[in-house]
Amino acid sequence: MAENIKLIVGLGNVGDKYAHTRHNIGYDLLEKIASKYKINLSPETKFFGLTGRGNIEGHDVRLLFPTTFMNESGKAVAALCNFYKINVDEILVLHDELDLNVGQLKLKFGGGLAGHNGLRSITSCMGGNQNFYRLRIGIGKPANKDVIGFVLNKPPKEEFNALEDTLILGGLSGVEHIFKQGISKATTFINGFKLD
Repeated sequence: MAENIKLIVGLGNVGDKYAHTRHNIGYDLLEKIASKYKINLSPETKFFGLTGRGNIEGHDVRLLFPTTFMNESGKAVAALCNFYKINVDEILVLHDELDLNVGQLKLKFGGGLAGHNGLRSITSCMGGNQNFYRLRIGIGKPANKDVIGFVLNKPPKEEFNALEDTLILGGLSGVEHIFKQGISKATTFINGFKLD
């Protein structure tokens, strides 16, 4: 149930050179959520990240951006969850997804990690438990097979604009659906979203 989501995690790498790269799209959406719901994100060393707490459509929710690198994201998630007694199935992780095209989003619970280092780290630090929600944000696949170069680079302007529109029209609206209408209806909305 949506009311069970107590933590939203936006994945990315910390530092100016990674800002608005494809791999940081999860954090970009987290920032938009924080802005919309007026949740202040501030550094919290014991949680290895930026964190804030606020009200999303009547629900008490914490936001977290791990300021470790992507492949150590789980350290921040585990520290915060252990401290506030948040269960794995009460977490929503926002992350980039190579297997979806730009303009596509999918909401899923549990399942494989699709080679994503952030998801792998969270699973590992949560005792091997993969049963958390993921909002997968499509970034498409590189033409030249250079996945690392692709995800760590900023998209060209037209693609960047499409990603921004997807985050606002699909991602932000999807999160609102989750807390207003529940996971089931939100999944229908998010999984059916396509940027025109």
